[in-house]
Amino acid sequence: MNATEAFLSSARKQFLYYKTLGDKAMDQLQAAQLFYSANEDTNSIAVIVKHLHGNMLSRWTDFLTSDGEKEWRDRDGEFESMLTALNAEDQKSDLLSRWNEGWACLFKALDELTPDHLAQIVYIRNEGHTVMEAINRQLAHYPYHVGQIVFYAKMLKEGDWTSLSIPRNKSKDYNSDKFSKEKSIKNFTDDELRKLQ
Repeated sequence: MNATEAFLSSARKQFLYYKTLGDKAMDQLQAAQLFYSANEDTNSIAVIVKHLHGNMLSRWTDFLTSDGEKEWRDRDGEFESMLTALNAEDQKSDLLSRWNEGWACLFKALDELTPDHLAQIVYIRNEGHTVMEAINRQLAHYPYHVGQIVFYAKMLKEGDWTSLSIPRNKSKDYNSDKFSKEKSIKNFTDDELRKLQ
């Protein structure tokens, strides 16, 4: 595998890893907790998901051929509360549907890319990026928001939290296990995704 193929493979694995972290964090919450906001300046998990959904559909639809900021995107609307007259379970179902639709759009676009595309120019708000830069831009953006989801979910669980990474006070055990094995070349997400499954 050459460097450009390795980049595309690594990017896909990292996006999948962060999607899985978000999945596992939200799985631990009751439906109503997804819509909880600490104050008017704090986005609920639902609002974060709504924003990611809008961003993903905008950025990854017709990724190579149209500006990543689509005319039909309503970014400001993404930050409005999702609370409606529906019950929390129905709202959660709608929320998770949006979450999965956004990621599906991303993975479909990624899977259509070849190494030859990486130097091609795509535009976001009329500013040119190489495809590699555009991927890296989203690889910084989405984990930022998934981190918010995980942090918020952990707070809402108030101690009844199943760790998604190395559990507290288990770093030595984790490192001991890693260093007990022969050196290998692989993506760090390979083992992490297996643990999260």
